[in-house]
Amino acid sequence: MNYRHAFHAGNFADCMKHALLVWLLRAMARKEKPFRVLDTHAGAGMYDLASDPARRTGEAEQGILRLLGHKPPQLADYLGLVERLTLYPGSPVFARALLRDADRLVCCELHPEEHTSLRRRFARDRHVSVHARDGYEALAALLPPPQRRGLVLIDPPYENPEEFDRVTNGLATAHRRFPAGVLAAWYPVKHRAPVRALHAALRETGIRDIVAAEFLLREPVDPARLNGCGLVVVNPPYRFEAECEPLLNALLGAIGNHEAGARTGMERITDE
Repeated sequence: MNYRHAFHAGNFADCMKHALLVWLLRAMARKEKPFRVLDTHAGAGMYDLASDPARRTGEAEQGILRLLGHKPPQLADYLGLVERLTLYPGSPVFARALLRDADRLVCCELHPEEHTSLRRRFARDRHVSVHARDGYEALAALLPPPQRRGLVLIDPPYENPEEFDRVTNGLATAHRRFPAGVLAAWYPVKHRAPVRALHAALRETGIRDIVAAEFLLREPVDPARLNGCGLVVVNPPYRFEAECEPLLNALLGAIGNHEAGARTGMERITDE
């Protein structure tokens, strides 16, 4: 409840997460049937990178601002949306920008100020509903979607030391309720032990067809630093691994500082 994403908006982890989110949303739209997006930790929706919180950390300067200076062609779709939307968009605004007329977006946010901002942004939008509710609880309450097709994004702030366990349980709940859904969960990489435990726990759930995409700025040996991040995807759409790894490589080439251990990768956690 204390986490405010305004301090971190547009950092390298946002760039990685949102570039892959845009790809996933485009993949969902390949089929004519409508789909629903459930964003469990939606935040405020838009972030001013000239604001005091953003300038205080300067994280966007090493993320989206550097990326916009390089503009690698592989990331043209993601960067074009950023430029069109002016302020830096959060995941619900990216999702809304790519919905078709029959598609819908459901956002959950518990922080009172973030929720107020998000509700105000989508107040007159019939495509979007905003809930002041726990995102993990929403996985059981709001799945499966009426459309029978959907993308779920789980993106908590990881302030709680048990967050990796909560993410595993959340994915298990979502898959049990909606086994055909595309389920994505972002996670930080500070050091390897929590990530190894997450991947092992996901294998133990028995869920099939899980891939982890990772982006590392440096070798993850310092638990006090955000050294990288990952996105776990259950039921990844066709060609997710083949098409998203080049996106991550382009991102690393544009904003990476080339420290030892900087790399990207795709790891299949469970087979189809």
